[in-house]
Amino acid sequence: MDRSIIGNWKSNGSLELNKIWFKDFQENIKDSAISSTAICPPYLYLDQVSNIINKANISIGSQDIDISNGARTGSISIEACKDLGCQFSIIGHSERRTLFGETDLNVREKLLVAQDKKMSIVMCIGEPEEDYLSGNTKDYLFNQINKTIKNVDLAEDFTIAYEPIWAIGTGKLPKMHEINTIHKYIKDIVQSTSKNSMVPKVIYGGSVTSENAEELFKEDCVDGALIGGASLNGKEFAKIANQFLNKGL
Repeated sequence: MDRSIIGNWKSNGSLELNKIWFKDFQENIKDSAISSTAICPPYLYLDQVSNIINKANISIGSQDIDISNGARTGSISIEACKDLGCQFSIIGHSERRTLFGETDLNVREKLLVAQDKKMSIVMCIGEPEEDYLSGNTKDYLFNQINKTIKNVDLAEDFTIAYEPIWAIGTGKLPKMHEINTIHKYIKDIVQSTSKNSMVPKVIYGGSVTSENAEELFKEDCVDGALIGGASLNGKEFAKIANQFLNKGL
């Protein structure tokens, strides 16, 4: 499945709101755009959401995974995620790094375990605002990529989500040509750093809405979007997916 337009619900949703979301999504999505969509609900709603969309061609993902199962209170294993219908997982989101102290080495460990257990991965990277303003974005991202994937034989569907930390939930985005340049840079660095010279899909995240998505998707090196707040509205999420369908037209 494509998984180019991914909704990260974070710690949002409810049993009733999830049903409303899917109704609004179905009423507004173009049939040919559905296969590019995926959503990552909170763990507690994975089973419900999986059942709601059972007949729809939408992927379900986990917002994070743990490296193991067993005596790890509060964590969720790859096996459990798969049992609940997850086809992939996000790892390395800046909120996991900032709020829970995850390091690049933690992210690398999750990546290696996930690949061993055949779980597809969307790995987040992104720079703080001070690095963006000082022109240090490329160096910052190089260090993140080097520490997480150096000499790793990456899976064919490995994806990177470029999310500038300062753009998440703020309504601020880099200029479109800057995003495209950074996406190309990420592809080049992953190709030269990974063991199998992998060129990944690179999607953009950080204040993506239906108001800016159409312009974003015109950029050659932008392969999709990881969407936070805008993904909580089924109609809005569908509009963004429909705009991605028209990419390049």
